[in-house]
Amino acid sequence: MVVLAWSAVSARSVALAGFGLDSLIEIGASVVVVWELTGTGERRQLRALQLIGAAFALLALYLLVQGTVVLLSHHHAGHSTTGIVWTAFTAVAMFLLAWGKARTGRALGNVVLRTEGRVTLVDGILATSVLAGLALNAGLNWWWADPAAGFVLVYYAGRECVAIFRNGAAV
Repeated sequence: MVVLAWSAVSARSVALAGFGLDSLIEIGASVVVVWELTGTGERRQLRALQLIGAAFALLALYLLVQGTVVLLSHHHAGHSTTGIVWTAFTAVAMFLLAWGKARTGRALGNVVLRTEGRVTLVDGILATSVLAGLALNAGLNWWWADPAAGFVLVYYAGRECVAIFRNGAAV
């Protein structure tokens, strides 16, 4: 987390900042899953899903506003080799974790763990998107690739938020 924060600040990258916030959501979602697994009942499960959904909604809103400001102001993020390496390793780790969480959630019949697995999948998608944005900015000087990478997450975070609130009511 410290590496991401340092990389985001030093490069002034919206995509890296969004990735850092998404990582905080991942940690928070994991805490929510542990909390939910220590109790029982549909009400507790619904509350856990609502917390994860709200985190996605806030992330999407932040990235939408910040990405728009960056595009309109033509802010050029710096290059971050550390950010590139970190997101490459993170993408692989997140896809493996998402697979494991989804598999375990299905085996346990636990909708919250399956949902948290989707949070991890979104992290993998974001890491891949951020990696592409950072690489295009560094390699081709495409300054707009950084906020564009953030907009990819806006889509996925919004989609997950809607799915959680739409399907969470059915828990």
